[in-house]
Amino acid sequence: MLSVTKHPLTKPSLDTVIKSFEKSLSNNYKEYFVEVVDCPDLTVSPWNLALPGLCGDPSVADVGGVPNLIPSPKVDKQYNLDNVAESCGLSGGYVIGPSAVASKLLGKNAELVNNVKTGKDGVVKSMYTKIIDDKENVYECKEYPHNEFGLLGNLFLCRGQPGKVIHVTAKERKGSLNFINCLNRGLAKDFTDPVAVGGTFLLTNGKAKLHVMPGFSCCPLNSDDDVNNWLRFFEMSGPLTHTSVFVSKDPGLDLRLEHSHCFSEHGDGGHYHFDTTPDTVCYEGYFNLADAIFRVDPPSETHMIGRD
Repeated sequence: MLSVTKHPLTKPSLDTVIKSFEKSLSNNYKEYFVEVVDCPDLTVSPWNLALPGLCGDPSVADVGGVPNLIPSPKVDKQYNLDNVAESCGLSGGYVIGPSAVASKLLGKNAELVNNVKTGKDGVVKSMYTKIIDDKENVYECKEYPHNEFGLLGNLFLCRGQPGKVIHVTAKERKGSLNFINCLNRGLAKDFTDPVAVGGTFLLTNGKAKLHVMPGFSCCPLNSDDDVNNWLRFFEMSGPLTHTSVFVSKDPGLDLRLEHSHCFSEHGDGGHYHFDTTPDTVCYEGYFNLADAIFRVDPPSETHMIGRD
């Protein structure tokens, strides 16, 4: 059985979150708009998600953690999304969000966008991005037909129902923060208690700096410099579809506060860092607030290396 700690949240109203987002976006983008809307059907292009909506018992789960990868990988740490959903009280629910792949299934380490309906009537629409040959900076983004992942995951869970969500658009970056960091820093400033958010966003125009993990390092990675020298960084073109989870403050659960992975219909994907074309970048996202944070199977020893 997985070790699980549930941290219930006192959710602010969507309207107060909108005001926070507007204030943050005004400092980072020339154009922006935030509103409460009925969640659109996210199964259609360009979103291509397994879940039609972001509502119905929404929660976030931080599973495993970076210490399972760094300094040395614990490859036995693999997780089944059916089990994770059941552990979080959402059997048969939908799960989206970034993680590492189950390397034993893929045969290699890689970035993963989990995009799954769990349960007996399950649907798997997940995508991975991996380095094809560690000697060359060549990657591929392909379908991942499994409901298992490895090492670490930051997941948004819900019943996939329609309902009210927050719609955000932003254009022409003038500040130094990435899209998610901009939103999350505002929440941290404006709310005393933790606010947890999950959802999806598009980089509809422009390019972004992404990384893709290569094969596991043969030497321990003992610093952020070691990690950055091991990772492979690329500039990739939109449109890029991201799944994202962010939490404004850690209530003592050893959380990764922000994590976003993306995929595309043109073969690009990976771990999002920031856009590289501030004058032309455009973002559009749909987000919902979580009722609770679940901390699942936290590492026994922890550190803050490699959490960018």
